[in-house]
Amino acid sequence: MKTDITFPSAGLKLAGHLYTPDGASADPHPAIVVGHPGSGVKEQTAGLYARRLAEQGYVTLAFDAAYQGESEGEPRGLEDPAHRVEDIKAAVSFLTTRDEVDPDRIGALGICASGGYALAAAAADHRIKAVATVSAVDIARQFRLGADGAQDPAVIQGMLDAAAVARTAAAHGEETRRFPLFPDTAEQARAMGGRHGSEGFEYYCTDRGFHPRSAKSLPWISVDRIVSFDAFRFVDLIAPRPLLMIVGREAVTSWMSIEAFQNALGAKELHWIDGAGHVDLYDREQYVGPAVARLTDFFGVHLTRTR
Repeated sequence: MKTDITFPSAGLKLAGHLYTPDGASADPHPAIVVGHPGSGVKEQTAGLYARRLAEQGYVTLAFDAAYQGESEGEPRGLEDPAHRVEDIKAAVSFLTTRDEVDPDRIGALGICASGGYALAAAAADHRIKAVATVSAVDIARQFRLGADGAQDPAVIQGMLDAAAVARTAAAHGEETRRFPLFPDTAEQARAMGGRHGSEGFEYYCTDRGFHPRSAKSLPWISVDRIVSFDAFRFVDLIAPRPLLMIVGREAVTSWMSIEAFQNALGAKELHWIDGAGHVDLYDREQYVGPAVARLTDFFGVHLTRTR
């Protein structure tokens, strides 16, 4: 069952979907916070994973990040890593208030950018008993270095120049300046970003995954917030709690999951999905199915009853 809910995060009201298992018993259930990719909304891949995990007996919460989707915050579409991390912690707080949730059995699942945010949230929030990621990226590394890690350093310097100009313009009362996340055509997306760029365009800009509230541009003032963030800085603090990172074998972004995994301590697993690219794990059943199966087993072991 899906229920529309709201909860507070650092002064803003966030919108979410709470999924509960059909025919659930009266006993409190383990629960999982599910974060969406950068530019995504709760109705897309986060909702898909939340629904599939609810079918396996978990209470799950997919929500729109602050400034995005149906959640509060201006300017619209702002990507603020610090707030995104706080949103995950706030989602955990919300789950602890629910009668159907066992507050001692809460996990987190982050997809794409939320993979990085989930690692950062779990590092400092001991209420998160187990953390998993799918196609995890650190959004700061992606902006600074590119999806493949080979971006010309001049690119981010130019973006920071534009962000500085946008902040000055805002101080003078001008409208929020924005930049597009996607080109106009699939051909341009492939030419600019290869398979990764083409996959992203197809998911977000065609009937495959399009949603009207999914961001197609970001405010320039997101950029300087993003580049000074480091999702992996304290990944070692997650231990001794367990970590599972699910990665597509063909994903150009896989180097980021590898880096995070190498720096993590304690019980950890890097689980490869053969044939999958980064975005394939958003919705392609031949890849999502095995990912959900591994997540179900992982959380089943590590969100066991403690009392």
